[in-house]
Formats: sequence, structure tokens, C-alpha cells
Amino acid sequence: MNRDPAMKDTIHSISSRRVFLKNTGRLATASALTSVAIPSVHAAGSDTIQLALIGCGGRGGGAVRDAFGVKGASVKLVAMADVFENRLKGSYDGLSKGHANKVDVPADRRFLGFDAYKKAMDSLKPGDIAILATPPAFRWVHFTYAIQRGLNVFMEKPVTVDGPTSRRMFKLGEEATKKNLKVGVGLMSRHSRHLEQLAKRVHDGEIGDIVLQRGYRMAGIIGTFASTPKPEGISDLMYQIQRFHSFLWSGGGCFSDFNIHIIDHLGWIKNAWPVKAQGVGGRHYKTDDKGVPYVDQNFDSYGVEYTYADGTKFIFDGRCMPGCSDFYASYLHGTKGSGIASKGGDCGAPSSLYKGLGTKDSDKIWESKNLPGDEGPYQNEWNDLVDAIRNDKPYNEVKRGVEASLVTSLGRMAAHTGREITYEQILNSDHEFAPGLDKLTEDSPAPLQPDADGKYPVPTPGQKKDREY
Repeated sequence: MNRDPAMKDTIHSISSRRVFLKNTGRLATASALTSVAIPSVHAAGSDTIQLALIGCGGRGGGAVRDAFGVKGASVKLVAMADVFENRLKGSYDGLSKGHANKVDVPADRRFLGFDAYKKAMDSLKPGDIAILATPPAFRWVHFTYAIQRGLNVFMEKPVTVDGPTSRRMFKLGEEATKKNLKVGVGLMSRHSRHLEQLAKRVHDGEIGDIVLQRGYRMAGIIGTFASTPKPEGISDLMYQIQRFHSFLWSGGGCFSDFNIHIIDHLGWIKNAWPVKAQGVGGRHYKTDDKGVPYVDQNFDSYGVEYTYADGTKFIFDGRCMPGCSDFYASYLHGTKGSGIASKGGDCGAPSSLYKGLGTKDSDKIWESKNLPGDEGPYQNEWNDLVDAIRNDKPYNEVKRGVEASLVTSLGRMAAHTGREITYEQILNSDHEFAPGLDKLTEDSPAPLQPDADGKYPVPTPGQKKDREY
């Protein structure tokens, strides 16, 4: 997994304007934001860009290190926020050891609790950067406040987990553009210079029209994919946040979190987003190797068939089962040849093209090359964001980040319901997994409640047809 020790504008046109004006229960908050543009306060050669880290897990720490790695820019971490003290302390200690001269976060700027994000962002000045790296359920809450504070943003993926929050984030992305804020989204495949080379060749017709795409993420137990009953000493709410891969409301489940990179870059290479999906999946293993029952909401395996507007199919297979073959790659097949997008991992280089339908080395006609200045997709995305801030270039990745998140959730919903689901259906769905997260406190009930045996609701394909649980 990427940081877990884990089209452009094509599809948006299929959704009518009414989608974005539809009352989602929180759009009033977004529309109330001032649309006064924020001036570029970090022009090239000017003062230090300050960072606030919201969510201090592995992804957040990785983002901070990448920000520190931007050449020619003065970047400093000045505030941190989390709901788990041990996570904040571990992140602070790790960052301080490796980058002491760039970490200026005294104890009074290390904030804990559900309102800690506000305190951390209040430590910044307009034009600084808020890093949003909590589980994605909280993305719209934190992004709303960042816009109010006039902050540029880097947010991790996924950025939404359901239809209502996607509609909300689309609107917030528009508000950020009105205020001239720069927003990066952690879908780093779009900043892979190898995939950029591939996308250009495919878009120029080198392998003809794409007729099939394939993606695979087959692995064992990753992150917090599987969870046993909640231990003593932690609330249901905190347990579900801590183990966010296990619960659909907090992290979108394993399907959304683990598979979004391949779904994103294959959509980019196709230059479109799927318009519908059907899928299958199942919970093969109900207990761990000691016989303790699993209580999470994930399937162990997923098989999804996406369909584009032109009829092209995109097959995605995902699995989290120990002892099975691991396989993590993406492929495309065209009328004049085929290609490997990622040969291993989220965006594993090199990319390559082949004559015919196979991918034998003897049939290879092109392979991507290392380009001057390429520092890898993680560093590239931060280089690009900071360059946009310092030189006041238009830069907002929210729209395609939401689209990628929503299309990923589309495949998950198809498997969880056992139905063919369209992009329009999930976008307009009224099932918000966790309403009211902007009012959440440590004493709030968890959005998902267990039964008497400590088990949480799981998807039941064919029984629940318009919602996932």
C-alpha cells in the first residue's frame, strides 16, 4: 500500500446541473463561504510556506516529508492535529528526528480532539497549506473550514465515500476555485511521468481505440482491512475511526481505499469515467486463525465489471486473502495493440506498449523512460502543488478526485447490492453513511452500531438493493 506502513472532466458532463443544486443537508454551509479571492502570498522567492497536519498517520507523515522535499521552497510544519494522542506523538517524534530544522510544533500547537483541526488551521495564515490526511469521512468537514480560512490544501485519497458527500465536495471544490485556492489530491498516478508518457501515446491513438482494461489488487491482509470485536477501553466511535479500512462510513472500506489508484489512472488513460458497474464479492472467512469472529463490513474478494459510455469494459478484481497469489497491476487492450500501465503497485514503472493482444517482451514496441527532473509521483505531486502556489497558477484537483472516489464507490456499491448501478444512481443516492460529522464529539454515538454480539451490519447483496447496508 502506498503510504500505509496503505478525464480530465469527462464524466461530470453526464450529471445535470440539478445534481449540484440539490439540497444535501450541508450545501448551505458551502454556499455561505465567502468567494473573495485569496491573493498569492507565497510568490516565488518569498516567505516560508507553513503546514498544518490534520491526521497524523502514515499518510500524513509521508505527505509532510514530501512537502519538505520540494526544492527551492521554504516549508515548515507548525501545527498538528489528531484524535489519537499516540498517533500524534509518534508522528511528531518521527518527523522531528529526520527534519528537526523544518518542524516547529511546540506542545501548544499539537492539538487533540474532534475540534483539533480548527485549532491547527487557525495556526496558519491565508495562503499556507492544510494537509488533510484523516479517514475520508471527515474530508468535507475539514475542507469546508480550510476554505473559510483561505488555506491551500493537500488532501489524501479517497476524498468521498458516498453520493451525498460527493455532491458536497463537488460544490466545495467550486468554492475553492472562486477563492483562488490551490488544492492537491493524493492520487499521485496523475503525477507519474511514466504514466504521463503512456497516456499521451494512447490518447494519440498508438494502440487504436481502447476496447478493454484490466486492473488487479490481490494481496493478503492490509492495514485495518479485517477487524475482530472491539476491545475494552475504546468506544465504538473511536474504534471505527482507528480501523477505518474496516468500516464503510469512515474509509469507504477496503475497496475504496485499496483500489482507487488503478481505477483513477485507467480512467485517465481511457480519457473517460465508467457510467455503470456490476459486481460480485463475498465474505469467505468469518474468523481469524484463532477462531475470533470478524466484525468488519468488508468482503474478502471483489470482482467488478465497469462499463464506459462507448461500451468499453473495465474489469477490476480485488482480494484480501492470506496464502493466495499476490498480483497488483493494470493493463489496457486496444484495436491496434495492448499495454501495461502499472507493472506493479499503484503506478509501477515502466509503462509499455505491445503489438497484438499479449504482453510478451518480443512484442514490445515502446517503454517509458526516466525523464530529467522526475523525482517520483509522490514528490512530483508536491512539487507541482507548491509551484502552483508560489507562481499563482490555476490548480485544483478536487473535481477529478471526487470523480475517482465516486467511480470507485460505484464498483463497491454494485458488488454490495448485487445490482447494476449507474454513476447517476450513486451520485444522487440519499444514503449518507454518516450524517452530521461536522457536529461530532468524542461522546457522540458511532455512526455504525453493533448488534448484541458486537457485529456490525454487513452488505447483503440482493436483499438491500438501493443501499449497501
